[in-house]
Amino acid sequence: MERTESEPEAEESTKQHDGAEAPDGGWGWMIMLNFFLVNVSTMGTAKNFAIFFVAFQEHVGGSSEQISWIGSIMSSLRFLAAPLVTVVCEIIGERPASVIGACLVGIGCLISILATNIPFLCVSMGFLTGLGFASLYQVAAVMIVKYFKKRLALANAIGRSGMGLSVILTPFVQVLIETYGWQGALLIYGGVMLNLVPSSMLLRPINMMKKKVVSIKHEDKQTPVHLKIVETIEDSQDKTGTTEPNRADPLDHESISMNNLQHVGLQLAPENDKCSEVPENGSHKNKHPSRNGNQNCFPTNKEGNSKPQPFSCKQCHVDFSQLKNPFFYIFTWSFLFSQLAYFIPTFHLAARAKTLGIEPMDTAYIISMAGITETVSLLLSGWIADQNWIKKYHYHKMYLIFCGVTNLLCPLATTFPLLMTYSVGFAIFSGGYLALILPVLVEFVGASRFHSALGHASFIAGLAVLAGPPIAGWLHDYTQTYAYSFIFAGSCYLVSSLSLFLAPVAQKWRQEKS
Repeated sequence: MERTESEPEAEESTKQHDGAEAPDGGWGWMIMLNFFLVNVSTMGTAKNFAIFFVAFQEHVGGSSEQISWIGSIMSSLRFLAAPLVTVVCEIIGERPASVIGACLVGIGCLISILATNIPFLCVSMGFLTGLGFASLYQVAAVMIVKYFKKRLALANAIGRSGMGLSVILTPFVQVLIETYGWQGALLIYGGVMLNLVPSSMLLRPINMMKKKVVSIKHEDKQTPVHLKIVETIEDSQDKTGTTEPNRADPLDHESISMNNLQHVGLQLAPENDKCSEVPENGSHKNKHPSRNGNQNCFPTNKEGNSKPQPFSCKQCHVDFSQLKNPFFYIFTWSFLFSQLAYFIPTFHLAARAKTLGIEPMDTAYIISMAGITETVSLLLSGWIADQNWIKKYHYHKMYLIFCGVTNLLCPLATTFPLLMTYSVGFAIFSGGYLALILPVLVEFVGASRFHSALGHASFIAGLAVLAGPPIAGWLHDYTQTYAYSFIFAGSCYLVSSLSLFLAPVAQKWRQEKS
């Protein structure tokens, strides 16, 4: 079924030929494997912190509130450090940034065995590990978007399914603590995390030529002439050849004159030409092979030798152009409140089960079933979204509403069967919307601006991750029941869906403005 509505995507001033499309397979499956392993390690460490929590309380000392800050810092930094990761990737590229992140995670776990107090653990296991996970996750998400387009939702879902399967690390960590103590367990766990270093080496840059066609008008003629800009995409490790126009650049919105083109060194060519060939003195053809073996075009000097134009080098900057995009605010509002709500049921489900008198083994069974269900839901949601029956943000909105209703009904689940029903139901809907977070952001802002948009949105969502569990804990201390914590989570999910109803309004505003 074809879409009849206009897509809420970022306006692109250029048209990309087929040669610039994402591979949608091939080495992309290795990229997806890295994303899967990152999700297993990231969410596995976050969920297994509850086991280390007890060990720290017994052997290191400190109050529950003080120890909670270790996990809170680690979880929130995965989002708060996203803009910093974006800048680092601009400087050194995605693959080195991911390797550094893997090393930070391993080092954070390894030096934590030397801890004798809680502040030391806040720095080692909280700050260093959280910063490493931020780099790993951000880079893995960006590379998935670069390698997949038509199958993006499915690839993202398969990678994110590692979140549900991360429950397999729980018994592993428990056995390590019982066998080697908490210090020995952290030593082995840190070594396991270092396996993310070779996994990060799978992040191979994309090499392909991208041709952009920009419609312009000749000064003396009304007929349109097509300008072809040929640029080499070297993933993030080679940005020296990028000629991506800025949103404020006149190339984006209005026609330019022939003389102006000569000033900036751009060359005109018929649309069927593979490379611009501009005679300098009526006879010379300028060809300059790129290192890929493709033909790249440069203007010639007076001696007839090709001379490359001074393109911009790698720069350390943060792109704030998304702040002018209404779709960015729509996504960020939704992302903020959904992340505020997500970790509350995750952290408080076991505690609520304990207050209801449910046995710990039965509680573990509930958590395991929820993890498996979430994994299946992730895969199914990604496959359905890739069928393009309706826009992806409609699915996203529906799942968020169902998550809200499910959590509002959670206080009625007072027995083991009812709590199991709640957990499975919530896992179905949470897996559904988690699979679509990245595809919806790409649908809203476009793949070319995904990196910076994800960085800004993640930073804002990190504040919610940092505040969510303490707010829920305060509600429990004030009311002496976890029921209101789940009601708060359900309300946040419903609020997060509200902004998505404004997407058609934003699209209409954009069309009127253009």
